Amino acid sequence: MLTPGIKGHAALRVTTENTALAMGSGELPVLATPAVAALIEKACWQSVASELELDQGTVGTALTVAHTAPTPVGMIVQCDCELIAVEDRRLRFTARVYDDVTQIASATHERYIVGNDRFTRKANSKRTAEA
Repeated sequence: MLTPGIKGHAALRVTTENTALAMGSGELPVLATPAVAALIEKACWQSVASELELDQGTVGTALTVAHTAPTPVGMIVQCDCELIAVEDRRLRFTARVYDDVTQIASATHERYIVGNDRFTRKANSKRTAEA
């Protein structure tokens, strides 16, 4: 059973591919906010993955990010997260993102525990609905 207090970590190097300019979220060659969001999600889902049943996973349902400082190409960005609440299948996290100089973002994130096969079938059923 998941309990609050589980911590996670993920990191990335800022490259030209994850800048705002490349990702379409701005015009500047600095780390894109969508890349920050993906790093936060990665840290959170990985932090609890080993605690779930074999057929379970988590999906992100809400993310509130304050991206408050730029990071240039070449720097490493790290994310530390903590599971702060477990309410049935709902998981809530806080996250802190930083580079070698300063904190660059903070966030709250919500994920839900799902059955992987059932969730995938539900998503794939939309294909037949299109026809």
